[in-house]
Amino acid sequence: MIYLADFHRYSAFRGVRIVFSQSIKVEGITVIDPPHYSIFIGESSGIEIDNIKAFSTRGWSDGIDIMSSSDVAIRDAFMRNSDDCIAIYGSRWDFYGDTRNISVRDSILWADVAHPLMIGTHGDHGQNGDVIENIIFTNIDILNHHEPQENYWGALAINAGDRNTVCNVIYDNIRVERIEQGQLFDVRVVYNKDYNPEPGTSIRNITFRNISYSGKANPSRIYGFDEKRAVEGVTFINLRVNDELLNAPRPELIEINHFAKNIVFVIEETAGEQSSL
Repeated sequence: MIYLADFHRYSAFRGVRIVFSQSIKVEGITVIDPPHYSIFIGESSGIEIDNIKAFSTRGWSDGIDIMSSSDVAIRDAFMRNSDDCIAIYGSRWDFYGDTRNISVRDSILWADVAHPLMIGTHGDHGQNGDVIENIIFTNIDILNHHEPQENYWGALAINAGDRNTVCNVIYDNIRVERIEQGQLFDVRVVYNKDYNPEPGTSIRNITFRNISYSGKANPSRIYGFDEKRAVEGVTFINLRVNDELLNAPRPELIEINHFAKNIVFVIEETAGEQSSL
């Protein structure tokens, strides 16, 4: 157990810090109330996180944040955090480069504020941004999503900023139990004035398979930024909301702007019935 509650919030201590490293495994630990992230991974590769628990209460106390890293596997995590539970970014601070080949599976997430799963905010905006690709989330239970600020809604969120391109992401077999304030998913190419000197470049080839939620929530969003910075290729397979499988977008549930293309809904249980925009 790593107990950090006695340290001041602005000490910015993390439970585990893995930077400029290769072939690291973290297994069987519990992190209690870190002033900053529970586990931080920066410009590293070949990282395994297995059987961990993390609980945080303070601002910016994310669970696991990954920056400019590759080949990271997270399994069997229970995380209740006061900010994003798992966030996947490109370049930030001293860490530069693309991020790819990330898997998160067999885990339970509870976000008191912000996102259970987040991709894309930070990148190398001074150059051409970063590529964040080949991400898979599978067999995950999200116990709660509660976020007062509209710009940070989304239990499943991709917000591509800083000229980033986010592509080839799969959300598979994810159950969202409760949304107190927020929305089920938020897929946007964004310019967030608080964090992004530049808007993102694109979001492409995103799959939501066997996602379920019962309850009230704000409408989810699929927004491109403009004609050149679009969202293209989002597929929903067996998207179930309030025990109904959706075979087409419903405006009261999903808002899609003019800069989002090739949005497809499929119901596999009825011989591939589908609708697309």
